[in-house]
Amino acid sequence: YFAFLFVILSIYRIIIREFMIAYCVKGKHRRYAVFIGGGNNMQVLYEEMENSLASSLYEVVGYFDINPNEELSSQCSYLGNPDGFSDFMSVHPGIKHVFCSLSMEEGRYNFSIMNYCENHLLYFHGVPNVCKGFPRRIWHSMVGNMPILNLRYEPLSKMENRILKRLFDIVFSGLFLVTVFPFVYLIVGSIIKLTSPGPVFFKQMRTGLNGVDFVCYKFRSMRVNDEADSKQATVDDPRKTKFGNFLRRSNIDELPQFINVFKGDMSIVGPRPHMLAHTETYARLIDKYMVRHFIKPGVTGWAQTHGFRGETRELSQMEERVKADIWYMEHWTMLLDIYIIYKT
Repeated sequence: YFAFLFVILSIYRIIIREFMIAYCVKGKHRRYAVFIGGGNNMQVLYEEMENSLASSLYEVVGYFDINPNEELSSQCSYLGNPDGFSDFMSVHPGIKHVFCSLSMEEGRYNFSIMNYCENHLLYFHGVPNVCKGFPRRIWHSMVGNMPILNLRYEPLSKMENRILKRLFDIVFSGLFLVTVFPFVYLIVGSIIKLTSPGPVFFKQMRTGLNGVDFVCYKFRSMRVNDEADSKQATVDDPRKTKFGNFLRRSNIDELPQFINVFKGDMSIVGPRPHMLAHTETYARLIDKYMVRHFIKPGVTGWAQTHGFRGETRELSQMEERVKADIWYMEHWTMLLDIYIIYKT
């Protein structure tokens, strides 16, 4: 049911988006706008409006500034000093959007322009002067009445989303641990004990949420060895037992991690946790590697459903995993988690 609902919602969003694009391209929803300020950030905004879907949505009539910007003026008409804003707008009722970005020295105009917009049914848009300091897409949040700029949108930064995900983890892992896991443990544990000396569980320190280490549980699939915490398992690893090879191929060795989920160290869905030695190594070699630790690690994840699992022989393979993990973090929804569980 949830998978079907996810597909329907995705199709709905695609259809609506394509309809809006076609509608805007025909000029049916054209919005006329003026700029207040002609700095570099307004130049970037103008170029974005001209080179994206916004070009079908907005038409910039011109800009006001203390002095004309030669580069911007070559593309956009200079309308004069901001003092003439109200007079200009009074004779151009079709212009409904005002994008304002004045320097601190020119800030005396801001209040009068905002006040005019509020009293004349105009949409006022403040444009922060951050195009140089943040050369990438950024997101904003509010602390009281103060806007804060963030490097990415993180749905799980919201308390209600974290509570929803945690409740799902508790219910799902709890049901699994009291119904299925006892039988799995009895069978798998007995075979491990009969085929290889050592404990049933393999316990290893892994890097978790916010870089905090935790003890990760797995069914032991290797002979007890001194390289377990430093050397990655390979396809033909001689340390693996015959039964351990089966456990790894079937991913049954990961099932004890539902204990970690119930304890709160992990989530059912999230980036896979890595051993401490790998975290230290990849943090130096891969850009933004540590970003994946802003959320709890998972038993399965978006990267794993896209084929990024098992041994990583090339650095590029781990880079793709990290990209997938960050994508998941930025696009999390409860339906996405359910979809990933279904795909797993």
